[in-house]
Amino acid sequence: MDYTQELSKAVNELRRITGVTLDVSADTPEEAKQALAQIRCLCTAYKEKYNKADFLQSLMTGGIPAYDIHERAARLHITPEERRVLFLLEFRSADETVNEILKNLFPSQTKTYLVPIAEHTIAILRPLRSGESAEDVHHIARTIVDTLNMEALAQLHLSFSSVIDTLADLPEAFRETSLALKVGKLFYSEQTVFPYNELGIGRLIYQLPVSLCENFLKEIFGPDIPEEIDEETAATISRFFQNNLNIAETSRQLHMHRNTLIYRLEQIQKRTGLDLRLFEDAMTYKIATMVLNYLNAERNQ
Repeated sequence: MDYTQELSKAVNELRRITGVTLDVSADTPEEAKQALAQIRCLCTAYKEKYNKADFLQSLMTGGIPAYDIHERAARLHITPEERRVLFLLEFRSADETVNEILKNLFPSQTKTYLVPIAEHTIAILRPLRSGESAEDVHHIARTIVDTLNMEALAQLHLSFSSVIDTLADLPEAFRETSLALKVGKLFYSEQTVFPYNELGIGRLIYQLPVSLCENFLKEIFGPDIPEEIDEETAATISRFFQNNLNIAETSRQLHMHRNTLIYRLEQIQKRTGLDLRLFEDAMTYKIATMVLNYLNAERNQ
């Protein structure tokens, strides 16, 4: 083996991945061989410690100071200034099949980065193409969920951030998507995709003090606040709300006699004083159940 030639290649590789130029000389083949081994160890160590996924993960979680972002991104050949969207995926369970599908959906040449966050959580940082709109981003999110559901039988929730213009905005985007996942799963469990800018009243409730929530619930349910709404009642009321308080349509979809549905609504009225057939009372009850879910989540934590 021509150790001198291999040494030159290793030095060039070190410069490529780190940006550091070394002037290495060896008088004998043995010295060249030893220097080659050392430089290759440096290259391997640098790749392991400073790969793109690790860099982006550290950046998301606030582990990299702002003044260091551009220099480290340049070393890793990541464009600092580019319009991007962050997707955050949380799985009930994930395996290599999920990773392979995501790699097929987002090949490396698209400059999309897959970043493992935790055992069942993956972030996807994707550049926005010219002309892509918020509607396109929502479609991409839906495609990710549907593809993983169909091809990997994976159950997941996904949130995505607002558009960021620079890597310096990535920590805030990560906070956005993390919040959207928490709020979405808590208040909109029937959905799987949660845009950060479409969290509705759930965003407001999530930031209310617990004491204020308890006082509000006491106004609705009295001193004995229920731990939860029973599943059958919750499903019935949810369908009733989805049908815009239409008793006939709700009864038909639930295969329930009209009088049975009315009886259940009257039982809620006796318990809370709210007639869910009236819009204002229905809205109050909807908010109360969301606040109840929030309190239960806080207690469990």
